[in-house]
Amino acid sequence: MNRIRHYFYDYFIAFDFTETSAKYLNMMCLFVILAILLFVADRITRKLIISFSNRFSEQTKTNFDDLLVSNRAPRRVAHLVPLILTIQLFPVVFHDFPQFETYIVMLIKVYGIVLTIWIIRSILKTFESYFKTLPRLKDKPIDSYIQVAMLFIWIIGIASMLAIIIDLSFIKFFTTLGAASAVLLLIFKDTILGFVASIQVAINDSVRIGDWITMEKYGADGEVIEINLSTVQVQNFDMTITNIPTYALISDSYKNWRGMQSSGGRRIKRSIILKAKSIAYLTDDEINKLKAIELISNYLKTRQKDISNFNLEKGVDKSVLINGRNMTNLGVFRKYMQTYIENHSAVNKDMTIMVRQLEPTPHGLPLEIYCFSSDKRWENYEYIIADIFDHALAAVPYFNLEVFEYPTKFVDTN
Repeated sequence: MNRIRHYFYDYFIAFDFTETSAKYLNMMCLFVILAILLFVADRITRKLIISFSNRFSEQTKTNFDDLLVSNRAPRRVAHLVPLILTIQLFPVVFHDFPQFETYIVMLIKVYGIVLTIWIIRSILKTFESYFKTLPRLKDKPIDSYIQVAMLFIWIIGIASMLAIIIDLSFIKFFTTLGAASAVLLLIFKDTILGFVASIQVAINDSVRIGDWITMEKYGADGEVIEINLSTVQVQNFDMTITNIPTYALISDSYKNWRGMQSSGGRRIKRSIILKAKSIAYLTDDEINKLKAIELISNYLKTRQKDISNFNLEKGVDKSVLINGRNMTNLGVFRKYMQTYIENHSAVNKDMTIMVRQLEPTPHGLPLEIYCFSSDKRWENYEYIIADIFDHALAAVPYFNLEVFEYPTKFVDTN
């Protein structure tokens, strides 16, 4: 080993170089040889490990090893061989210059920490990609967990590097760092909030990847495509992307449509406003005329008979319609719409179906249709609503009712 340390030194002395010059030139020659050796070792090791990894991944059924290769884990592991060679051989190169040894050891340790972090990062990214392929974990915020792990690894790595640079023990460095914890909390406030929010979101299962959420404060209305430590990405229905701070999911209000998507139907809740003055009792002639409507024909016959029997038994004076029991055009129309919706092929019959009156307004009486469409897809859902209300609006005049609309002002152009 001593001969290798001074291999070139003796040649330079033979050529009448001074001892100091010979030592420097000897170090430079050995350094060049070491650099070439490390370069060759790195290339050969990298090719061997990558080649072995590719062959191994092709023969296995799982895709975990394929993801390791795609995330460059084998390539980065190959860099460990040159690092080990450097640790073993640098004392030979700088034997005559011990004053350089402290700085070289420091650089090697820092490089080793950085390389270790990158290897761990590749492995964690591989786990992230692999977990996303599992059906039971596909909708979980895996990105957040990986980012939290990487955050702690980087904090430990940077602290270790600083401890090496300032020549302070790792434990003592962290003890000193505790005094600056308030500053660190301020710097990493959003990250800490995001971390806490990610855990709460995961534990409570309040938001998953693929959920449709609406958050008016941030203009978000669409599908969650990513949940990470700092933001939740929502792809809106107009294909724009909205970024929401992760901690906003626990501090602000939002609507998650998952319950609707996992249920048997999507709710329809819309009203027709009818003019109050068009609501009236029905005469026998008007009832007989409405019997031609097939959906309520049997209902009108049964109802008319029951009401007539009741009025006869009570001796009601029917010369005035308000006396006794009567049917109204609004009541019959409400029954007609109830029957129509119950027979509609696109309405879920196992969920609530209701046609009800709401509180009268200055504009008229709202008649609300409340039911659930079987098809939850947005475009089909809107088509079903339009189909129901097209029919309802067209049916209103048959019952001598009128839909409220603001008066149109005619301007005389003559």
